Amino acid sequence: MTDIAILDAFFEECEDLLVALSDGLEHMREGKADNETVNAVFRSVHSIKGAAGAFSLEDLVSFAHIFETVLDDVRSGKLGTDDTLLRVLQRAGDILADLVDAARDGLPADADQVDPVVAELQSFLGADGLVEEEFVFEALTLAFDSAPNTATYQVQFRPSREFYATGNDPTLVIAALQDLGPCTVRTLNGDLPQDFADFQWDEGYLTWQVDVADQQNDLAIREVFQFVDDLCDLQIAEAFGDETTPVADDDAPEAALSPETAGPMPETAQEPVVERAETEDAPAKADKPAKRPASTLRVDPERVDRLINAVGELIINQSVISQRIDEAGLPNSAELHGDLDDYKLLAREIQEGVMAIRAQPVKPLFQRMLRIAREAADATGKDVNLVTEGDGTEVDKIVVERLADPLTHMIRNAIDHGIEKPQDRTNAGKPATGTLRLTASQRSGSIVIEIIDDGAGLNRKRIKEIAVSKGLISADLQLTEQEIDHLLFAPGFSTAAEVTNLSGRGVGMDVVKTAITALGGRITISSTTGQGTTFSITLPLTLAVMDGMIINVGGQTMVVPISSILETIRPTDADLSRIGLHSQLLRIRGDYVPIIDLAERLGVRSSSETMTDRVLLLIQTEAVTQCALAVDDIFDQRQVVVKSMQGSYGEIAGISGATILGDGKIALIIDPDAIAAAPTTELKLQIQAQREVAHAAT
Repeated sequence: MTDIAILDAFFEECEDLLVALSDGLEHMREGKADNETVNAVFRSVHSIKGAAGAFSLEDLVSFAHIFETVLDDVRSGKLGTDDTLLRVLQRAGDILADLVDAARDGLPADADQVDPVVAELQSFLGADGLVEEEFVFEALTLAFDSAPNTATYQVQFRPSREFYATGNDPTLVIAALQDLGPCTVRTLNGDLPQDFADFQWDEGYLTWQVDVADQQNDLAIREVFQFVDDLCDLQIAEAFGDETTPVADDDAPEAALSPETAGPMPETAQEPVVERAETEDAPAKADKPAKRPASTLRVDPERVDRLINAVGELIINQSVISQRIDEAGLPNSAELHGDLDDYKLLAREIQEGVMAIRAQPVKPLFQRMLRIAREAADATGKDVNLVTEGDGTEVDKIVVERLADPLTHMIRNAIDHGIEKPQDRTNAGKPATGTLRLTASQRSGSIVIEIIDDGAGLNRKRIKEIAVSKGLISADLQLTEQEIDHLLFAPGFSTAAEVTNLSGRGVGMDVVKTAITALGGRITISSTTGQGTTFSITLPLTLAVMDGMIINVGGQTMVVPISSILETIRPTDADLSRIGLHSQLLRIRGDYVPIIDLAERLGVRSSSETMTDRVLLLIQTEAVTQCALAVDDIFDQRQVVVKSMQGSYGEIAGISGATILGDGKIALIIDPDAIAAAPTTELKLQIQAQREVAHAAT
């Protein structure tokens, strides 16, 4: 493994450790932590420090050392976990994440950010808190579950002086081995100097022998030594009773012990120096199932993308076969139809499995938002508690990456504009601490993310006044509450009275809408005065394949995303009402929704002038709560592979992409939000201009 690959593996491991660190600190803040949680937080920081030392990342090592020293005092009971300390620990966790990012990018540490937190950490340690670590040789007692004599693997490792110099601790390595299964631990002290005067303080004399039971292979054990295998003499052997069989490791470094170079086992190996025996006073934990490590496989993203493209071609091929069978006019009883159904099910199962490879939970993203919320609360002088729910919800990796900026804007705006000052909340009969909820869930093939605050709600009167003053709308324009709310997404709109680090520059919510729309999603607002505001973001689970409704519009075959369709309707005369000279409304369940003639919006001629001869698709958009798209006919509902057209044709009004149908023809994918939002005349002009450009190019 090359040095670059090892360094990449280190940073990937750091991501997992930082997640565990953030979880542990959050549990401590909520008062849910036990001793194991505190130990897990300490191990996360210590593991980052030890591995960073192996790569000479001095800034990271130095900060982590101070951080873990404070945590060590916490777990030993020297420091109490009050609110002040927990706030500093959370800030230290944020800085540690920044230092990892800086090390990944090859950038120096930001002293203006790091030094104040270092000073706060040192204030908890006192004048004598940080001293040089001294070597002290003392009796060692380990508290690990003993295992049967028939341990599966026997691990021997002797740390070198570089092992200790880089901040590593053999007891933490042994603790990680113990997490894999029942262990028996021994120290082999055959290399100890006979004369105490011959001791070297920085030399590693002890060899550790650990029998690890219940292992299917040695892979998990080798992962424990991933960052220290070149800092110690390591031997892993498969154990059968009292005999051991060395296990070959093709990737083992030259410093690792092999059967030819290890030499004979020390004579003292048969006499354990440190071992825990089960007694009546210390009941065995044999009945407790051994904790299994999570089995993971890191895959190059390019390979996953190629596989996804191949699955897309498979789905297109399935559509082609289905089209050919329909053209052949075979009876429905033909066995070929049953085989085709099996093919469809298999194709969908493969597609879902491949998409699951690229799916990842939103938890790391939500944890980043915890930090954003803390910083925004400190900047505004407000006390805000951010609660996350559904952070295990999985979504396409690309979607998660592109959500970071929109969520950052929305979290900051919710704290800056939504949640009131502590005194104002108290006067309104609310708790002084505001609550901001960030939730994620899957609904009908989409992911829904909600940002919910318990603040004052939207001041719609002020929003409209600002929109008028900025020339966004005319003063006499009559708007519904929802239309006023969506003025927040207008470019340049801002309710901030002055420019701050958080707001006031007129950039924010329009960026949010643009980013969400680019992901094929939509955003809606619900606000109640005095009670709070909810922003709901609906996104596709994946950007590569989607379920679509195949429709006919003016003789053209098109696709409407299923996620936007609430229901389909064949209207009768009683369901229709006319408004104005040309517009119609659909009466449904005591309410009226506008009807949009899709053919007219796209500038083509419909096959029928009578609305009762057409099909209405009831859709939900951010521009209009509900509206009905009038289409000529519905052909089918199927999975389609989304192909972007912006690279070749630029942005096309009312169209979000294209797909290839079973007959080989290209079908455009309708963008319901753009269709509903753009006035008919404006959309026609955009389409006409695009046609003229295309004609001139040919």
